[in-house]
Amino acid sequence: MKEFTYRITHPNGLHGRPAAGLVTAARELDSAVTVQKGDKRAAADRIMALMTLGVVQGDTVTITVEGGDEERSLEQIKNYFENNL
Repeated sequence: MKEFTYRITHPNGLHGRPAAGLVTAARELDSAVTVQKGDKRAAADRIMALMTLGVVQGDTVTITVEGGDEERSLEQIKNYFENNL
C-alpha cells in the first residue's frame, strides 16, 4: 500500500469535471485508489462516492493506492492530482 496527501487547489474542489476526470484516471489503473477526507473514504473510481466527500478548495485529502503495480499507479494518480486538482 502506498499513499500521499494533497491539498486541493482547484476552485471547484473535487466536483464535476475534476471528479469525472479522476474516475477515468482511476479506472485505467490496475490498483485500487481510495480518497480520504477526515474520517470519510471513497473509491476513486466511483463518482457519487467522491462527491459525497464534500472536498472543496483548500481541503487536504489522503490518497491510497493498493494492489497491482502500486508504484506506477501512484505516480499516475499523483500526476493527475498535481495537474488537475
